[in-house]
Amino acid sequence: MEEIILISYLNDFIFCPVSIYFHKLYGNLEQTLYQRDYQINGKSAHRTIDEKTYSTSANILQGIDVYTEKYGILGKIDVFDISKGILTERKNKITEIYDGYIFQVYAQYYALEEMGYKVNKIRLHSLEDNKTYNIDIPEKNILLKDKFDKLIRDMHEFKFENFKQTNRKKCEKCIYEPSCDRSLIC
Repeated sequence: MEEIILISYLNDFIFCPVSIYFHKLYGNLEQTLYQRDYQINGKSAHRTIDEKTYSTSANILQGIDVYTEKYGILGKIDVFDISKGILTERKNKITEIYDGYIFQVYAQYYALEEMGYKVNKIRLHSLEDNKTYNIDIPEKNILLKDKFDKLIRDMHEFKFENFKQTNRKKCEKCIYEPSCDRSLIC
């Protein structure tokens, strides 16, 4: 049986697979000891979802656990409007739409579909500037769907001991860099 992948790890793996190891290692430590402002602000952006105070409408699912058996991915959705079939992933501030953002919402899409919901539209929402970005559902963007499928295979086949970081800029932005033996920062 393949290991279950957490939705949040999709973006982390693309950024740097080693960050998942440190995320697990740091586990329950006080996050302010190692997180930077943008991670802390991102958590704050999800507060209404986590506390289920975003909406009181019975048509709005918020912060529910979802699982896609097809891909072996588990996590939470932000907001799903059942009546309109609109799935929304909220981010504190979107300056660029990264594949990791799209793949997180793809995992949510597949899980909701397996649960019997009809997802008609996928979008990302940037809270800081109140901008919404429509994302094609996977079947309408085969290139991204294929990249998503490849990412899942890569995650299942990943060998920690063989990984070498090649992108210094990722190390510069990594909250775990001071502890990492693979950092490119001297």
